[in-house]
Amino acid sequence: MISIKDLPEGAIDGRQAVAIPAGDVMSRPVPESQTQDPRKYQLEQIKRRYSPIQNTLQDDTTNLFFNLRPSDPDFPFELDHLECELQIPASYPEKPPILRIKNKDIPRGFAVNIEKGWDKLVQDNQSFTLLALTNALDKNLETFLSERKAETVTMVSFKDTRHIDSLATALGESAIISAPKTPPKPAVAPRKPYVPEIFTEEQIAEAKAKRAQDTSRLQARMRDVPFYKKSADGLVYTLRLRPTHPEEMPHRLKYLQTLQLIVPLLYPLHPPKILFNNVAGVDVEPLEEAFTKLAIEKKHLPLMTILNHFACSMHRIAKECGAGEEETRPASTREKQADDGKGKETGRQEKASAGVDEKSHIHVIPRPPEWDIGNTAGSEDSDSEYWDSEDDSDGGAAVDTGAKPESNGAVFPHGEEHVEKGTAISFPNVELYHVDLLEITDLNLQVKCSRCRTVNRADHLKSNVEQKGSCTKCNAPLAYRFRPEFVHRNSARAGFVDVAGCTVHDMTASTITPTCGLCSQPSHELFTPQGELMRNVCRHCHARFHFLIPSVKFLVITPGAEPPALSQHKRRVERLGYHHGEPLPGRGTCPHYRRSYRWFRFSCCGKVHACDRCHDEEEDHVYERAERMVCGWCSREQRYAVDTCVYCGRAVVGKRGTGFWEGGKGTRDKGVMSRKDKRKFRRVGGSEGARERWL
Repeated sequence: MISIKDLPEGAIDGRQAVAIPAGDVMSRPVPESQTQDPRKYQLEQIKRRYSPIQNTLQDDTTNLFFNLRPSDPDFPFELDHLECELQIPASYPEKPPILRIKNKDIPRGFAVNIEKGWDKLVQDNQSFTLLALTNALDKNLETFLSERKAETVTMVSFKDTRHIDSLATALGESAIISAPKTPPKPAVAPRKPYVPEIFTEEQIAEAKAKRAQDTSRLQARMRDVPFYKKSADGLVYTLRLRPTHPEEMPHRLKYLQTLQLIVPLLYPLHPPKILFNNVAGVDVEPLEEAFTKLAIEKKHLPLMTILNHFACSMHRIAKECGAGEEETRPASTREKQADDGKGKETGRQEKASAGVDEKSHIHVIPRPPEWDIGNTAGSEDSDSEYWDSEDDSDGGAAVDTGAKPESNGAVFPHGEEHVEKGTAISFPNVELYHVDLLEITDLNLQVKCSRCRTVNRADHLKSNVEQKGSCTKCNAPLAYRFRPEFVHRNSARAGFVDVAGCTVHDMTASTITPTCGLCSQPSHELFTPQGELMRNVCRHCHARFHFLIPSVKFLVITPGAEPPALSQHKRRVERLGYHHGEPLPGRGTCPHYRRSYRWFRFSCCGKVHACDRCHDEEEDHVYERAERMVCGWCSREQRYAVDTCVYCGRAVVGKRGTGFWEGGKGTRDKGVMSRKDKRKFRRVGGSEGARERWL
C-alpha cells in the first residue's frame, strides 16, 4: 500500500495539479491558403456555398450575384429569397465588402435597412469571413426588416413642352381669326385651389406604424385565401369578401366576390377605399362610399376589424344607402329601359291583334283580375325573368276557410332556417388552409336537462330536422333541432340549435364537410374531433388542405322553447300500497320463480307483476320488456338491475345450492346430493346396537 500521509498540499493521489500558463492555450488552426491569400480563400467559400454568378469590373472589383434564402422556419415575412449583389474590392480585406439588394418586390426603404445592417455587421465583426458575415445577415434578417422603413427620394424626369404649347397657341390664334364669330359661352366658376392637408412628424410616424401593423395582419390573415393579390407598391390588395347574409342583399349585389382594397401611405390619416370587381360601378358606388365613411368613423379600429364589420353589416348598409336598386341608376338609363319596355308591350299587343285577324279560331282570354292581387309594380315586373316557386299555382286569391291548420306535433315552427335565435355555435380561432367553407352535416351534442340537470346525448342531428328524446334520469321530454350555417374566413358561426326542455352543454366529435379552396368543390365528410388537426386531399383537384377547430363556444340568443307536451291520456301509475323499507308479500316470489325476490313494472300496460307468466295469466295481451322493478326486500321502485337492489344492496336473485354441504349452507336432501358425497349413503343416527356398544 502507498502511504498518503506525506503528500504535499494540493496533491491528489500522488499527482499534483499544475496550472497551465495562459500563453500555452491552443488557438483554432487557420488554413495556410487563408493566411497567404484571404480574399481568394473567402471567395471560394462563397462559391461553394451559394454558386453565384461572378463578374469582374475594370478596377478588379469582384461582383457576386446569388440568392439568400431565410433559414428560419418561422420567418414571418413573405420573402422567398433575397437577391444579393456582393461587391468585393481588389484590396479586400483592407476595404470592406459592399452589399446591394436587387429584389423588386421589396420597397427600397426596407432594402436600405438591410444594406445598412450589413455595413454594421462588417464594422462590428472585422475578423469574420465573407461566409460568416452572410450567415450573420441570415440570422438578423428579421430584425432588419422589422425596423422602420428608411426615407427615400424618387427622381422623376419631366419633358420641356413649352415649345409645343407655344405652337398650339399660335395655331389657335390663326384659327380664331378665320373662324366665324360664335356666341360667348357662360363663364365657368373658377375651381378652388387644392390645399393639401398638413400633418406633424409625430402624426406621420404614428400613421406609418399603424399602417405597417394593420397591413401585416391583413397579409397574415388573407394570404391563403383564393384571389388574394398584393400590388408591387403595397397600396392595392385584392381580397375575397362576401356578404354574410346574401339572401337579404339586393338582387344585383348577391354575387359579390372580390374587391380591391386601397390603403394609402398615410393610413389612417387618409381613409382606405374599396372597388368591387365583378359588379357594375353604378350599383356599388353607394356601398363603396359607405365603406369609406365607416372607415373614417372607426379609424381607431384595426383594418381587419373594419372589413369584418363591413362584411357582416353589408346587407343593412346596402338597404340604407339604396345600393343595387333601380333608383340608384341614372335617369337616362331608367328612361331608356322604360321606353324599351313600352315598345315591347306595344309590339306584343300589335302581334296579338294581328294574330286574331289572321287566325279567327284563336280567342284571347283576358287575364283574371284576381291574379293581379298583390302585384302593383307595373308592367316592368311582369316581364321579369325571375319568379318565385310559390307562384306556380292555379291562380286566384287566398281564401280563409276558417279551418285550423293540422298539427303534426312539431315543437319548433318552420321557416326559421336563417333567423338568429336559439343557441349559436361558433368556432373561434378556427384555422383554414386551402378550405373555403366548413359545414356540419351530422352534429353530436351533449344537452343538460332543465329539470334534473342531467347531461344527456343528442346524436346525429341533421339539417333542419327536429328530433325528440327523453332524459335518462327523470324521463322528462326533450326536443332539439339544428340549423347549420357555413364557416369561412369572415364568419366563425357554424349554426343555431333550437332546444326545448334542456340547454346545450357541449359538442362532441361530429361530421363536417369541407369545401376545397382551389376548385370550390365539396369534399367527402370527415369525422372531426375538437382540437385535432384534420389533414386530407381533395378528391377533385387532389390539392392538400387542412383545418383545425381549437375550441367551440355557445351563445344563448333566446331561451329554449317549452318542452314537448305529453300525450293527452296520461297513463295511471298503479299504487301498490306498501311502505319503503318493508318487504313485499313472500319477498316478491311467485309460484313460477321461487328465487326471484322482486316484482316487475311492464312497459306495455304499466302494471306490476311478479313475472312474465303472472302477467300473461292476468292480462289480455302479451308482455313487453320491463324497464323498472320493485325490490322484494325494501319495496322501493327503481330501474331494472341484474342482481342487486341499488337502495338496500340485497340480492334479488337467489342462487341454487350445488348439492354439497358447503359448510352447513348446502342441502341435506340425500335425493339431490352428489354421489361423491360420503354423507349420501351414511346413516346419520346409527343403529341401536351401535349405541349400546358405545355405552
